Amino acid sequence: MNRRAIESRRAAALATLRLQYPDTLSAVGVRPLHPRTGDPYPDDERHLVATCRSVSNFAIGALLDGPDWCQDAANRALECLHPFRATDGSGYHRLVASTGEPTDRTRSAYGHAFVLLAYARATDAGIDGARDRLEHAADLIDDEFRDAGGLIRSDCDPDWTEREPYRGQNANMHACEAFLAAHEATDDIRHLERAGQIAERIAVELATETDGLLWEHYTDEWEHDFAYNRDRPHHQFRPPGYQPGHHVEWAKLLALLDRYDDANAPPDGWYERATELFDAAVDLGWTGDGFAYTVDADGATIVSDRYGWALAEGIGAAAALAERASAHGDVEARDRFLSWESRFLECADEYRGPAGLWYEKRLADAQGGDLLAPEPPVVEPDYHPVTAFFESWRSRRAIADSR
Repeated sequence: MNRRAIESRRAAALATLRLQYPDTLSAVGVRPLHPRTGDPYPDDERHLVATCRSVSNFAIGALLDGPDWCQDAANRALECLHPFRATDGSGYHRLVASTGEPTDRTRSAYGHAFVLLAYARATDAGIDGARDRLEHAADLIDDEFRDAGGLIRSDCDPDWTEREPYRGQNANMHACEAFLAAHEATDDIRHLERAGQIAERIAVELATETDGLLWEHYTDEWEHDFAYNRDRPHHQFRPPGYQPGHHVEWAKLLALLDRYDDANAPPDGWYERATELFDAAVDLGWTGDGFAYTVDADGATIVSDRYGWALAEGIGAAAALAERASAHGDVEARDRFLSWESRFLECADEYRGPAGLWYEKRLADAQGGDLLAPEPPVVEPDYHPVTAFFESWRSRRAIADSR
């Protein structure tokens, strides 16, 4: 049964990638595809994050020993990323036109985390030149974004002047993800240490002030900013409240840290903290077919929309936690997490459109339950589901190999 599950996860990832290839690729950046039609969005702008995520996606296809087009697509996606790089090497633009002309020169903290992730996955997949770009991206984050405490600051102008006195867990979470991928690709302990520093501060220390839950927004002194965007509950990237989807995403990352970095774990352990975050997400936000977008500390729903990315992260988190439970000899917990993974997978089809691509979100049943596609510029080329299937594949392989 487990061997069939392993192959099904690989097949799911490759099938998702095949829907993207080759139409998402262009000479400059990638063109996200609409989940209803499968056609590229007609807008002229290309987004740094979408392009980086596509590099990661197709590199994962190569790591899964997929068809030859996976390696070709990863190479081509990496070429699509080059126009985002400033000509003087001082970072990456947030948006460029199809001509390659920058239309938004913001140095995005979130975006640069994905630059590192793209080059890390490309390095892991053996793409020529990716390792040098990985090291350059890591050094750039070190020099321009990391503060004295090892955390990532906020968006900057091209001269690296900060745009606002804001700090966010989201950019830090994806920086943690990117440093973990860089460690996997290079076995360089520096990248693992960077990931651990971010995780311990965000997911452990700061959470002690919010009863173990993860707040999204902070001042530039890393004080919780509970008033931030209070009047914008539907904000796509910075909503108020607690996000169950980010709790399962952090649970996955802490499970990976438990896999690689037991020596530097916090006193209660990475695995134990990952389990707490996963359980909090399920207790506060699981609706039966997805996670509520945001909730209060007592579990009251703020925004009931259910995002596809959150469900996908639940799949990856449950699989990674099952693998770590198995490694720790906890068979009961392993089976519990595998059961959750199966439940999440059963809901995946509810987020796919006619073209097979994932919609951004599903409205609550009380609001009609409609599926909604994102508005351009689009940042999600099904990176969350591809990454989730990949994590499930390798976690289930590890469980099988340990038996």
